[in-house]
Amino acid sequence: MTAITAAPRLARLRNLAVTGLVTTGAAAAALTLMPATAQAAEAPTATHAAATRAADPAAGAKGAANNLDGWIKQSLAIMKAKGIPGSYEGLHRNIMRESSGNPNAQNNYDVNAKNGIPSKGLLQVIDPTFKAFHVAGTANNSTDPVANITAAANYAAHRYGSIDNVNSAY
Repeated sequence: MTAITAAPRLARLRNLAVTGLVTTGAAAAALTLMPATAQAAEAPTATHAAATRAADPAAGAKGAANNLDGWIKQSLAIMKAKGIPGSYEGLHRNIMRESSGNPNAQNNYDVNAKNGIPSKGLLQVIDPTFKAFHVAGTANNSTDPVANITAAANYAAHRYGSIDNVNSAY
């Protein structure tokens, strides 16, 4: 590891340790996961309610739980309607690595933060990226869980083909 990559990595790990959101075992497990194949966005199981949310993203926003599982499912419904690839597993894996599921997480230590644009939310998106990849029909707020997930997945689709192909900070 070079000094150039060591400082940002150390700052990121320090931030995670300070917030107490990541254990050493979880961090090690996240680093060893391999990406799933890119596919159209789908929830892990199809039910009548999930089918309704996929047809009408607004219905998903009203019917899903207000927690990480619900936010991912709402985002997947919107992603599917908008043709943005990604899977539940890919979103969950990246969320756990980036924020440990905390929608209010903010990185105040990396180069973006030093430049006045800290990474925020479940998938640690900076405001310019959020604005560029915001998906219509979601809140215009980078820390809104569903808007953050959907914008990050949209960005990852344009840059990497799918959020499923992301295995490190992006």
